[in-house]
Amino acid sequence: MFRFGEPIYLYFLLVLPFLAILFFYANYERRKRLRRYGDPKLMAHLMPTVSKYRPDIKFWLTFAALAMVIFMMARPQFGSKMETVKRQGVEAVVALDISNSMLAQDVTPSRLEKSKKLISRLVETFNNDKVAMIVFAGEAFTQLPITSDYVSAKMFLETISPSLITTQGTDIRAAIDLAMKSFTPNQEVGRAIVLITDGENHEGGAMEAARAAAEKGVRIFVLGVGSPDGAPIPVEGTNEYRRDKDGNVVVTRLNEQMCREIAQAGNGIYIRVDNTNSAEKALNAEIDKLAKADVETQVFTEYDEQFQVLAWMALILLAIDVMLLERKNPLFKNVKLFKQE
Repeated sequence: MFRFGEPIYLYFLLVLPFLAILFFYANYERRKRLRRYGDPKLMAHLMPTVSKYRPDIKFWLTFAALAMVIFMMARPQFGSKMETVKRQGVEAVVALDISNSMLAQDVTPSRLEKSKKLISRLVETFNNDKVAMIVFAGEAFTQLPITSDYVSAKMFLETISPSLITTQGTDIRAAIDLAMKSFTPNQEVGRAIVLITDGENHEGGAMEAARAAAEKGVRIFVLGVGSPDGAPIPVEGTNEYRRDKDGNVVVTRLNEQMCREIAQAGNGIYIRVDNTNSAEKALNAEIDKLAKADVETQVFTEYDEQFQVLAWMALILLAIDVMLLERKNPLFKNVKLFKQE
C-alpha cells in the first residue's frame, strides 16, 4: 500500500508547469534577440564557447530536482504490515443518479456537481465506516465496491459523469437492488442506502425494492436534487439546451412526491437538496443514529518512509547541474584545433 504522509505538499507541483512555460518563453525571446544581431551560424562561429544545449540541460536537471524535493516533502510511504482490526462503524451505499437531467442548474453549480460535493463532504465525516458508490440512469453499475479507503472513494467520485452510462432514464429499482448486493455479510452493522436523484423518468418498481430493503434492516435516505419548478438541461460543451423531437426546450423537474414515497417505503427520510448545507447536516444526523457494530477492516499499521531515495536522486541531479558548465570548455576547443593542424 502506497501513500503520502503529507499529501498537501503535492500542490506545489502545480508551480512546475508555470516554470516550464517561463523557461520556454525566455528561450524564445533570447533566440529572437540573437537573430537580430546576425545569422545564427555566424554567431555560433563568433561565440565558440557558447553552448546551445547546456542551459536547457541545466534547467531540466534543476526542474527534476525540484520535483523530487516536492515529492520528498510529501513523505512517500509504503505499507509494510497489514492487520485485521475491528472498529465501530456503519455501512453506507451511495446511489447517485447520473442521467442527463442531473446536469440541470437549478442548484449551483448543477444538480450533479452539487451531489458530488455533498458526497465528498459526507465521506470526510466518516471515520470507521464503510462506503460504496453506485451510479445509475437507465441501468446501474458499481463505481466503487464497499471499502474504508476514503481517498479512493473521493478519487472515483471525481470521475463520475453522465457519459458513464449511455442508457438514459432513472431506474431506481436497479440501483436499490444493486446497493443491497454491495453490503458486507455483517448483519449487526447499521446499513443505509443514500439515494441521490431528481426522480425524473422513473422506471417503476422502486417502492417494492425499497420495502424489500427495509425488511432486511436497511434504511433508505432519499436526497432530492433540484426544484419542482424545473430547469432546462444544458448540452455539455455548448451554450444550447436539450430539446425534444418537436424542437421545444426540455425542462426537468424534481419529482418530490416520488422521492418521499420511496423514502417512506425504505423506512428512511426524504431530504431536499438546495443551495444551502441543510441537506448535508440532516443526512449526517440520520447516519449518526444508525446502530454501529464491529466492522472488520484490513489496514496497514506500519509504513516505511521512502523519501530518502528521492533525496539522493535530487542531490545527484543538483550535483550534475553544478558540475555542468553553461559554456563549453575552451581547452577542448584548443585540443580539437591542435589535432586538425
